[in-house]
Amino acid sequence: MKKLIALVVILGIAGGGYYYWEKGKVPEEQSAPKEATAVVERGGIVLSVSATGKVVANLEVAIKCKASGEIVKLPFDVSDEVKMGDLLVELDPVDEQRAVRQAEEALAASIARLEQARQNLKIAEESLKTEKRKAETALSAAMVRWQDACAKFERVKQLLEKNLTSKEEYETVQTSVVQAAADLEAAKIRMEELKVQEMSLELKRQDVILAETQVESNKISLSVAEQRLKDTKVYAPIDGTVSERNVQKGQIISSGISNVGGGTTVMVLSDLSRIFVLAAVDESDIGKVRIGQPVKITVDAFPMKRFRGEVVRIATKGVTVSNVVTFEVKIEVMDKEKSLLKPEMTANVEILIDEKKNVLLVPIDAVVRKDGKRMVTVMKEDKSKEERAVLVGISDGIKIEVSEGLKEGETVVVQRSEADSKWRSGQGMPRPPFMFGGSGRRR
Repeated sequence: MKKLIALVVILGIAGGGYYYWEKGKVPEEQSAPKEATAVVERGGIVLSVSATGKVVANLEVAIKCKASGEIVKLPFDVSDEVKMGDLLVELDPVDEQRAVRQAEEALAASIARLEQARQNLKIAEESLKTEKRKAETALSAAMVRWQDACAKFERVKQLLEKNLTSKEEYETVQTSVVQAAADLEAAKIRMEELKVQEMSLELKRQDVILAETQVESNKISLSVAEQRLKDTKVYAPIDGTVSERNVQKGQIISSGISNVGGGTTVMVLSDLSRIFVLAAVDESDIGKVRIGQPVKITVDAFPMKRFRGEVVRIATKGVTVSNVVTFEVKIEVMDKEKSLLKPEMTANVEILIDEKKNVLLVPIDAVVRKDGKRMVTVMKEDKSKEERAVLVGISDGIKIEVSEGLKEGETVVVQRSEADSKWRSGQGMPRPPFMFGGSGRRR
């Protein structure tokens, strides 16, 4: 039995080898594939630059809150449309309301102190005026009494020298002179004391100034407290769409101005009134790109649709990534259905550099460079060949424009690369049987 099985296996292997050997034979006429040719035809050709990029909005605003606290209102979610001035987020205002009341009380107290200082100044000014009039009157009266006493003393003195009056009267008059002089001196001292009161009056004026300054300071403090209360509500700065929402109602967030980390980003608003594509164009192609050139845009989400665009900005400085230099080209989507495009979508762009219609075209492999010239091989009707110099124009990578040297309808030889020839020569060779994938199907 074992011998029989071994014999069957040997016969199978031999038969398979013979089959493979027979199938591997290539007829002589097939071993040399026919020479590829193409007809010179007239048509249109487009020269373009291809690149990839991402879809971006016209403007994106990160919404942060100047205040810190717990979120109590968050009316919008992702993809919601908002208008400028709509309430986006509100924080619990309890602490800020207390601060406002404290500032209001402090301001009221400082206003009362200011009014008190002004009243004290006014009273002091009026009192000084009264005292000054009294002192001036007393000084005048003391001066008159002193002068009268001095005159009377001189008369009594003369009478005493003539023994016309008594010594007692003389002494009485002398005493009145001394008293009048004392009263005069006291009146002068009172006038000096009024100067001190004038100086103290200046201090009261300074008290009023200090009270006014305190009132202004408290007004500023109240304004700051009121602003902090207003900061607990954040309103939309632009019309747009909520593209991100990073917080939830009840969450405590940090301030965007007092926190060293920049605060919590509540959401991101995107202005989708204009849509752009930021494409990375290779440095070898950037010299062909100009502002205003039309662009065809495709995205994976809509593979059968092409969106119209236009180049609006070309970066001055390139970016190097993995030793590859690219330049950012900003393309505005001009298509009426641009709203289908969403930010961060990957976009393929084709920037139209040049376009020609009704020109002679041949496959790009039909044109070779020889002795500094562009040459084609023309196949004549009698199967003879003729090398001919041509002038070429733009190429789309598949076909190339020929401006001189060929006529419409002529046949040209298409040059095959070495790899293409090997691939074509192996098309008829099957795989040997008894191997994995023995059906011969290519992957």
